[in-house]
Amino acid sequence: MKSQTKTTNWKSKLHEIIYEADTKAGKWFDIILIITILISIILVMLESVESFDAKYHNFLNISEWVITILFSIEYIARIVTIKKPSSYIFSFYGIIDFLATIPKYLSIIFVGTHALIALRALRLLRVFRILKLARYMGASRNLIAALKASKIKISVFLFSVLVLTIILGTVMYLIEGPKNGFTSIPHSMYWAIVTLTTVGYGDLAPHTPFGQFIASIVMILGYGIIAVPTGIVTSEMTKADNLALINTQHCPNCSEDKHQDMATFCHKCGSKLNHE
Repeated sequence: MKSQTKTTNWKSKLHEIIYEADTKAGKWFDIILIITILISIILVMLESVESFDAKYHNFLNISEWVITILFSIEYIARIVTIKKPSSYIFSFYGIIDFLATIPKYLSIIFVGTHALIALRALRLLRVFRILKLARYMGASRNLIAALKASKIKISVFLFSVLVLTIILGTVMYLIEGPKNGFTSIPHSMYWAIVTLTTVGYGDLAPHTPFGQFIASIVMILGYGIIAVPTGIVTSEMTKADNLALINTQHCPNCSEDKHQDMATFCHKCGSKLNHE
C-alpha cells in the first residue's frame, strides 16, 4: 500500500512537470524542451547541406541520436504518467511526437535506401511540439480565442476580396487585353491578387494609361485591405483579454487541458486535478 502511494506520488509529480506550466519545474521543462526542439531542427537542416554533412557527419549523427533518445524518454514518460495512455498516444500531438521520433530508429533498418530521405523529413515535424507548448501560454490562448471569434468576419472579408479580385481581373482583361499579357480573366485575376497584396512580382503589368491608373488605385487599396484582418483579430483579442483562461492544469486521467482558473476537478471526466 505504501509502495503504491509512492508510485502514485512520483507519477503525479512527473505529470505535473511534463504536462503543466504552472510550476517552476514545469516552466523549466517547457523551456528546455523548446531549446532541444530548435537544436534538433537546426541539426536536420544542417544535415541537408551536403558539404556540411560530409565534414561533420559523425557529429550530426551522434547529436541526432542523443536528441532522439531524449525525445523517446519524454514520449514514454508522457504515456506512463497518464491513467489512460491511449488519450495521449492517439491524440494529434501524440501522433506527431511518435512520427518525429521513429525515423531515426527506422534508419537502422533502411540504411542506404531512398525511403530514408522521406523518413528524415518527418523529423521536421518536431517543430509542432513548439505549437503544443503554446497551448500552455495565456497569450496564445487569447490569440486562438480571438481567431475563432473573428473567423466569420474574416471569412466575409475574404469573400469580398475574392469578388473584388474577379471584378478587377475582368476589368483589366477588357482594358489591357491579350496583346499586353492579360490573356484571360483568370490570368488577370492573378495580376489583381499580386497587386492587391502589394507583392508586385512585375511579370505582368498594364501598359495603357487607363490600366495604369486602375493599377495605382488597386495598389493604394491593397494597403487598406491588408490592415483589415489585423484590426478584426486585434478587436477580438481585446475582448478575449477579459475572458482569458490562464489555468494550465492538465487532467492526469483524460489529458483534457481547458479548465477554468479555479477548477479543482476535470470538467470532462471528473478526475481531481493536480495542484501545488
